Amino acid sequence: MIKVAVAGLGFGRQFVPIYRDHPLVSSVVTADPAEGSSLDDVLADPTVDAVHIVTGLTDRADHVVAALEAGKHVASTVPMALSFADISRIVEARERSGTTYMMMETAIYTRAFLYAAGLAFGNISHARGVHTQDMTGWPGYWRGLPPMHYATHAIAPILHLLDAPATQVTALGGGLLDPRNRGGYDNEFAVESALVRVAGRNTVVELTRSLYQVARPYAETFSVYGDRLGFEWDRDMVLHTLQPPTEARGRQVTTEPVVAPDRPDLLPEEIRTYTSGGHDGSHPHLVHEFVSAVVEGRPPAIDHTRAANWTAVGIAAHASAQRGGVPVALPHF
Repeated sequence: MIKVAVAGLGFGRQFVPIYRDHPLVSSVVTADPAEGSSLDDVLADPTVDAVHIVTGLTDRADHVVAALEAGKHVASTVPMALSFADISRIVEARERSGTTYMMMETAIYTRAFLYAAGLAFGNISHARGVHTQDMTGWPGYWRGLPPMHYATHAIAPILHLLDAPATQVTALGGGLLDPRNRGGYDNEFAVESALVRVAGRNTVVELTRSLYQVARPYAETFSVYGDRLGFEWDRDMVLHTLQPPTEARGRQVTTEPVVAPDRPDLLPEEIRTYTSGGHDGSHPHLVHEFVSAVVEGRPPAIDHTRAANWTAVGIAAHASAQRGGVPVALPHF
């Protein structure tokens, strides 16, 4: 059993009871300045085995590196970092420490993704990921953030289904940010859209991301189209089936609505009730994967290498958009 600390009790507060009830967790402590406790205190505590870092976007890379250097297993909210340099710092710190790093990407544990992961798409020729969210009124470090720097929710389900890393990105930016929505970043775009090349795949992957000035409700969606099945998750889910050819022109496609089931069967009994929670039921699956990986001494599903690639897609996309669509290769982490 392991002792876990949760650092950052904004969004992080939702994970505390899940860790508390997990059968492989002996105890949970928290760290948050508002609670009179600090990350430094947690990292100095030899009884703490693992730290789930849910701290601010601009401080996260420093916090993750510090936790790894303290010899802790680390779970981190998304994205991994905001620059190639900080991704490299985290990867190198993880390699020196030999401990576990997992990026807690909700998108590959949603009901929708768990359903799609069980489908036989055939050869996937086209996929699309979209994440729209208005950040007006959020903490100041979000203001002006390049939309693609927070792209992991949109790209993760696609790359995970394709089981291959991205290698190159071509992107364009659209819309001019209102001066009130500009901050301490080199970004003027309200929206960024990209085409992503994937290693060893002939799949066209589209990606769109926005943070301000887009009249669309919050959405994390993905669509995947193969030569047998197609799956779309927008506000609802549908499944398309390509029928066998006949003598008529064109092949018929039948479409049916889908309600993805909850998957408590994938979890220990003690935390199954938490699948009714946020991010489409993903939180207990994330906790279980992280805790299990630490206890079993194996790489987690979203280890430092996969997290680095998924995060780097967005950083490369913004760099491409700034250059008017010049292709940008992803570093190999």
